[in-house]
Amino acid sequence: MNSENTKDTYKTLAQASPEILYKEKNSKFFGYAFPIQNEDEVKDILTEIKKQHFSARHWCYAFQTGTEKLYYRANDDGEPNNTAGMPIYGQIQSFDVTNVLIVVVRYFGGVKLGVGGLISAYRTAAQMALEASEIIEKTIDKHFLVSFDYKNMNKVMRIIKEKNLEIVNQKMELSCEIEIATRKKNAETIFDIFNTLYEVTIKEKESD
Repeated sequence: MNSENTKDTYKTLAQASPEILYKEKNSKFFGYAFPIQNEDEVKDILTEIKKQHFSARHWCYAFQTGTEKLYYRANDDGEPNNTAGMPIYGQIQSFDVTNVLIVVVRYFGGVKLGVGGLISAYRTAAQMALEASEIIEKTIDKHFLVSFDYKNMNKVMRIIKEKNLEIVNQKMELSCEIEIATRKKNAETIFDIFNTLYEVTIKEKESD
């Protein structure tokens, strides 16, 4: 039964990793791993790291976001093609984490590492950053919008309480709307319960 469709958990980082340092032939590689929710956060984090390491040569990174539809990018930042971003991304894949950004900053030590040496160094720095991180498991949640008239409030709230559903947002006026979240594997059951209620409508909320 363990097909991809029933999988409703994913792994990510509890918080940003400590800074790690990997040295190879006088070059220094500083590695960092960050939990992120979307691509917008990447720019701000990179800006901070570039301030911190303003005299470095390269600030290479890879990130992946999403739980069911995955989105990733890898950036070599001036290193030879696919010697930095993709080896970093390979570690995100091998640790099976998502909503994660890994940045590896390189200070050139005067000795060229060659393509193989670069791939190995960026891969190792990314691996060390992930090994230094606390990896946690989270549930993939589905969000629903439940709409009803105020007079039906009690019946809706009773189910939310009974089923231990998380209320994400609520608008309580004459016509009410509550956004609820539930684990993906329970989503169908929850949808059906609200769907059969008289004068209550439920629809799945499109993810942002």
